[in-house]
Amino acid sequence: MGEVRLKNTVKLRASATCPSHSLSEVSVRDLVQYIDEPEARGGTNKGITPTDTALSALIGCTNVIGHKCAEMLSLDIGHLTITATCDFDRRGVTLAQEIDVPFERIELRVKSDGTATDDQLQHLAAEVAKYCPLSKLFRQAGTVIEEKWERAQS
Repeated sequence: MGEVRLKNTVKLRASATCPSHSLSEVSVRDLVQYIDEPEARGGTNKGITPTDTALSALIGCTNVIGHKCAEMLSLDIGHLTITATCDFDRRGVTLAQEIDVPFERIELRVKSDGTATDDQLQHLAAEVAKYCPLSKLFRQAGTVIEEKWERAQS
């Protein structure tokens, strides 16, 4: 039987219906995600904002790529707890001024409850930075990402 070859480039697809100025019902595969604004900004608060969605995607990608890299390095990272805090320049979204780097700085904190040592986690962080597409997207856009990977306190 022949070897299965995976494609290097694939098409990612998403579509949305937008029943209001703020609400997007985004479909990907067989899933629906709501992206919305809070009521204070005229939304219905049915989902997280577009900018929060981007920050959340970084967390999700860090988790997935972190586990893949840990497996490649034979590291036990157990479960991760990830927080992201972003300095976000709102002048662009309020139409006050065009902003080149709206996500100015992201502080990413990753805690592992596995047996990997602090040194191993630092090595893992460097590997994740090489492969995480969301991390690359933010960094190449000019965002400073300050990462801290550490062992969870028992």
